[in-house]
Amino acid sequence: MITLYTWTTPNGRKPIILLEELNIPYRIEAVNLQQNEQFKPEFLAISPNNKIPAIVDEDAEGGSLALFESAAILIYLAEKHQQFLAPAGPARYKALEWLSWQIGGLGPMLGQLGFFERAEDKSEQALKRFREEGGRLLTVMEKQLTAAPYLAGDAYTIADIAAYPWVRAAEERLKGALGAQLEASPALQRWLTLVGERPAVQRGMALPKV
Repeated sequence: MITLYTWTTPNGRKPIILLEELNIPYRIEAVNLQQNEQFKPEFLAISPNNKIPAIVDEDAEGGSLALFESAAILIYLAEKHQQFLAPAGPARYKALEWLSWQIGGLGPMLGQLGFFERAEDKSEQALKRFREEGGRLLTVMEKQLTAAPYLAGDAYTIADIAAYPWVRAAEERLKGALGAQLEASPALQRWLTLVGERPAVQRGMALPKV
């Protein structure tokens, strides 16, 4: 059994989507970020960086395994179950390339943009910086998806799973900053529909129920 510690954020939904795609048993422990539950000692023992998501796999090779950081969790689960990440060759490295792009660029930049958009004390310099960078990253994504159906090429991979909750969150919460660009990105809209129609993605985006 896998226990997933998570919350209702884009990062928190990445492993839920993959677990639903894999159709394996797991249970969710909600970590309420509004109540600072990520700082509880029992959670810090699993995720020392006090961030969700994290997992504990009781059936890992060699005994129980705790993992934090969404990319590490996605890679681990995909490799263990041999799905959504090629075992070797160019297809594997393209998926890892776009997964790295998401965790190093798309997620952090959209997250910062969301923070400064909601901040009581507005910083125009920060807003300009993150609006421009968020827009640039969406342009990169549009170009890639114009050339291929999915981020890493012809196959749906953990790179798509990682990016989807963030782009959907931008569509819902950053309309003023990025809505017009998202609407004017046909390849991105096609990809959002294609990924969003997957039953496992729909189930994952509705969890955790809190």
